[in-house]
Amino acid sequence: MARVALVTGGTRGIGAAISKALKAAGYKVAATYGGNDAAAEKFKAETGIPVYKWDVASFDACAAGVKQVEAEVGPVDVLVNNAGITRDTAFHKMTLQQWNEVINTNLGSLFNMTRQVIEGMRARKFGRIINISSINGQKGQFGQVNYSAAKAGDIGFTKALALENAKGGITVNVIAPGYINTEMVQAVPKDVLEKNVIPQIPVNRLGEPEEIARAVVFLAADDAGFITGSTLTVNGGQYHV
Repeated sequence: MARVALVTGGTRGIGAAISKALKAAGYKVAATYGGNDAAAEKFKAETGIPVYKWDVASFDACAAGVKQVEAEVGPVDVLVNNAGITRDTAFHKMTLQQWNEVINTNLGSLFNMTRQVIEGMRARKFGRIINISSINGQKGQFGQVNYSAAKAGDIGFTKALALENAKGGITVNVIAPGYINTEMVQAVPKDVLEKNVIPQIPVNRLGEPEEIARAVVFLAADDAGFITGSTLTVNGGQYHV
């Protein structure tokens, strides 16, 4: 029987690539999204992957949403915590709302989502939890104190949860992408990308969403059972831990 994978923020950008790659690898995939109904419906029509709408920053919404997914698709074997937002500004101008929105969505969601599936994984003695962090959670970034703090927190969450569940057949790992060719990065002016961003990347190009997706498929596999608590950097050599 095919394993079930649930991908948050799984209908656009990196998340969409992850959902498609997992389906191609033989998983039964469900994808969540937060607000863009048109993009979600287009994704569903193109891929046949069922989509579910809820706010990952809400514990109650996650509880109800995961319950629906498990009833309709099956118990979750692989959870990919990918959903994330940015509210960039210099810290001395940052509002409490900008701080809370990013922390609750990019870090709080890991608790909200993982708490719904961890007991089932422990009972079945198998699970794969893969958290999507960021290069900026490793090195920091101007104007992203909220984002960098949340993404660094994702790494700490991963390491501790991996220790707690290592004996139970559950692995917990984190991927830290660099600059990936998504809508978010494409919104950066072309001259800024060419003059300021790409020259910092040793491979001299942006990453592609599919390159992150392949890393997820690798970590999700049964054969990856000896890898847990790890941070996989996929950044073209831009930053080394």
